[in-house]
Amino acid sequence: MNKTLIEEMLAAARGSVALLLGKRNAPDYFDLGTRGLVGSLIAFVFASGLNALLPALMGHASEGPPAWQALMVVAVLYVLQISFGAIALRQFGRLDGLVPYLVASNWATFFATILSLVLGLMGLDLSLVLLVLVVGVLVIEINIGRLIVTLTIPQIAMFLIAKLVGGMVGLMLVGTLFPPAIPV
Repeated sequence: MNKTLIEEMLAAARGSVALLLGKRNAPDYFDLGTRGLVGSLIAFVFASGLNALLPALMGHASEGPPAWQALMVVAVLYVLQISFGAIALRQFGRLDGLVPYLVASNWATFFATILSLVLGLMGLDLSLVLLVLVVGVLVIEINIGRLIVTLTIPQIAMFLIAKLVGGMVGLMLVGTLFPPAIPV
C-alpha cells in the first residue's frame, strides 16, 4: 500500500464511518501495519496539537491550560491507556492486535477531534455535541475491538475497562503533576 497521507486519511475517514455503522468491511479501509501506524500517529498528533493551540488562536488562552500542558496531559493519558490496553491484549494472547487497534483508534480520534472542533466553532451547544461524540466513540471503540482486533464481547469489555483504568491512573498522575489552580 503506497498511499500518500491524504489518500490514507480519506480511506481512514471511510473506515471510521464504516466502524461507526458496524460494517464488516471496515478493516479494509485502514493500513493496519507499521506504515499505517505512523500515518495514524501523525494524524493523532496533529489533532492533539490543534486542540491544544485552538484556545490561544481564538484569543481565549487564559480560559484553559497552556498548550504545552494540554499536550502533556494528552501524551500521559495516551501512553497509560495504551499501556493498560496492551496488558489486557497480552492477557488474551492477542498482542498482535495492538497495532491494528492503534491505527483505527488514532484515525477515529483524529476525525472525532476535527468534528468536535468544527461543531464548536459553529457555535453548537457543546454539551449535546460532547454527548453525541461520546456515544459515537464508544460505538467505534467496540467495533474496533469486534471487527479489527476480532475480540470476543467479554474481551472487548475487559479491554475497554483496562483502558478506562489506564485513563484514571493517567488523570491522577496529571492531577499530581499539574494541580488545578483554585482561585482564592
